[in-house]
Formats: sequence, C-alpha cells, structure tokens
Amino acid sequence: MHLIDQILATDGLAVMFQPVVELEGETLRLHTLECLTRGPQGSNAARADVMFEYVRRKRVEPIVDRACITAALHAAAALPGTPRLSLNVHASTLGRDADFPSFLDVVTDRQGIHPSRLTIEIVEHARAWDGVTFSRALQALRTLGARIALDDVGLGHSNYGMMLDTQPEYLKIDRYFVHGAIGDLHRRAVLDSIAQLGLKLGARVVGEGVEDATDLLSLQEFGIDLAQGYLFAAPLTAAELIGSGWLQMSLPPQPQTAA
Repeated sequence: MHLIDQILATDGLAVMFQPVVELEGETLRLHTLECLTRGPQGSNAARADVMFEYVRRKRVEPIVDRACITAALHAAAALPGTPRLSLNVHASTLGRDADFPSFLDVVTDRQGIHPSRLTIEIVEHARAWDGVTFSRALQALRTLGARIALDDVGLGHSNYGMMLDTQPEYLKIDRYFVHGAIGDLHRRAVLDSIAQLGLKLGARVVGEGVEDATDLLSLQEFGIDLAQGYLFAAPLTAAELIGSGWLQMSLPPQPQTAA
C-alpha cells in the first residue's frame, strides 16, 4: 500500500490537541485547542513534518487536508463543552479546492460543531494557487463564522503580502523568534514589531514554542497575551486532554515545564 493510501485509510490519522492559553493577569485560561494530526503509526508519516512534506511534494494537500479535518472534528466532537478549535489548512488547499468551505460546512454540521468555534490556521503559504479562489474561500469561511490565523509569521512566505491578502484575526509567531528571546535583542525586536503590527491590523498575536518561563516573560513584556508551547502542555490525545483539567475553563491548570 502506498503511503498516501495509508494516510487516507479510515484509521490512518491520529489526532492530538495542544492548548493555546490566554494570560489574564496571574491566571491562565484556555483560549483554543490546536488540532494536530499524525500519520500512520509505524510509518515515516507518523511524524507530522515528514507526512506533510510528502503531501506537499505529491501535491495532494486538498485531499489530505480534508481527511485531517474530518478526523480532527470527529475527535473534537467527543470532548466535553464547546472549546474553540484551530485547524491547520494549506494555503494551496484554499486556492485550489473551490468547494472546501462547503465541505467544512457539511462536516461541522455532521459533528455538531458550529463553525464559529473554528479558527482556520493557514500554513505553507508558497504561492502556487489561484488568488481568486483563495480570496473567495476566505470570504466563505468568514461567512460561516470561522476566524483566520496566519501561521509561522516571520518565516518563509508568511510575509506582509499574506497579511494583506488574508487580513487574519490571529498572527502566530514562529517559535524561532520566541524561544530564547529573553537575552536576544534581535528576537525581542521582532516580537515587539509583530506585537505592534497586530495592534494596528486588529489581529491578536500568539507566541508559539513557549518552553520556559523566560519565553513567557518575553511575550508578556510586549503585551502578547496568547501563548502555546510545552511550558503549558505537550500535544495531548482526547483522553489525556479530558483528564488534564484544561477543559474546565474556570479552573485552568497551572503550566508545567516539559520533562
């Protein structure tokens, strides 16, 4: 069986959840859950980076994105409460799959998840798509009630042009700029500039890759109050997430340093 067939098999994908936290003074609260997919166990695609590099090389992003979202929403439907959910989607999927918004509408309805709970996190922004289809997809997703996030801000194709094209509700700063910023003037300058840009664009800023208390302090110094990383939680299965306490919004767990 080819790897793409393994990925698309009924049980080919595993879903994990990682909290994005909101800092409210001394309190941490769950803001959203990023839904992460892993490929078939025992294959190279069990590593997400390997799986999606293969997917992009084979130019099958729309097919695999649909499969990942179907699996993620099925897993999320079993969670208690109504947490917000962040779903990763390739920019090329939005630019090549004109029916993607309709697909998302059908799947969310089937799982009983209102689209207003969703943030579509746009990843891998290399321009290889139809700009008109891309723009229409964004408009349709917002009409459904979904928000838009731009991933990996500061790296690759996540540039000013993409910010103007997507007008995102969230800017996610890549961990490359976050981790170790406390003692790095250049990284701190980048954090400051993106924080100010977010304010002017009306977008909330999320710091990714927060691994220790100094990373968190760096974000707080620039007014960035959304964060994600191993300081708070590693990616969790649905069962682990339910047992972790994160879904009790009024009593969020305290962050723990990764082992």
